[in-house]
Amino acid sequence: SFVVRKKMAPRTMIISRSISYFAFLIPSSLSFRVISHHPSLIVRCDPLSSIAKSTAERVLENPQWPEKWPFSPTDFQRQDETDDAYFYEPTRLVYHIDEYAVAALTDYYSKELKNGDDVLDLCSSWVSHYPKEWKGGNIVGLGMNQNELSENSQLSSYAVQDLNKKCVLPFEDGSFDKVTCVVSIDYLNQPLEIMREVARVLRPGGICLCALSNRCFPTKAFQFWLRTNDLEHIFIVGSFFHYTGMFEPPSCQDISPNPGRTDPLYIVRAQKKLRFWD
Repeated sequence: SFVVRKKMAPRTMIISRSISYFAFLIPSSLSFRVISHHPSLIVRCDPLSSIAKSTAERVLENPQWPEKWPFSPTDFQRQDETDDAYFYEPTRLVYHIDEYAVAALTDYYSKELKNGDDVLDLCSSWVSHYPKEWKGGNIVGLGMNQNELSENSQLSSYAVQDLNKKCVLPFEDGSFDKVTCVVSIDYLNQPLEIMREVARVLRPGGICLCALSNRCFPTKAFQFWLRTNDLEHIFIVGSFFHYTGMFEPPSCQDISPNPGRTDPLYIVRAQKKLRFWD
């Protein structure tokens, strides 16, 4: 049995057995397509009979992106459009994924973060889940709650900023080697602008790592997220990278520690291009 001992935040788990915003079609070839509410968004993946891990990791292998950004502002509306400062004012010193997912994320970071890396933790809080033995360079957290950020012993410094009000990151161009964002991208209602800013503050060849799970504060997540499931979330976040024009093709790694029994965890990652043109 699995027992979560660490206090968990009261977030909602999204379980989607039926597809509402995306449709999965299985032709005779046994490959399947993910077709969004926007008909030109298509991804070809492996058969649904594949194990879940393989399926998740193949969502971004062959996306057929439409020429232009296909989403509308209404896709990013939320149930609660009141000032986010009120919602995030209470200090929550809790995990937002279970301990098994936390351990898997820390182990993943141990392989991805190099000693001396300058790292920005986007939508940061009281813990960043970085390995204790990792010796980073300039480690900066950007979040909404100063009390939580001040408790994060892994940060060199932090900034308090509401990214839904001000998308411009308060850092110079090329400041970081890595940017991390853990189960929070679904709260950003201007994700394309944010990803452009992430690319700006990354050094050429720098990497952004977005960790996704199936828990959220539903009143603050954008509606498009609540109407879609884990595979679709991977596709959506991959599209955020793609449409900046500033990243290499995104990919997904499934690092779920106990599929079907504890919290799933997926990393959607992309590397900033060495050169790009607007």
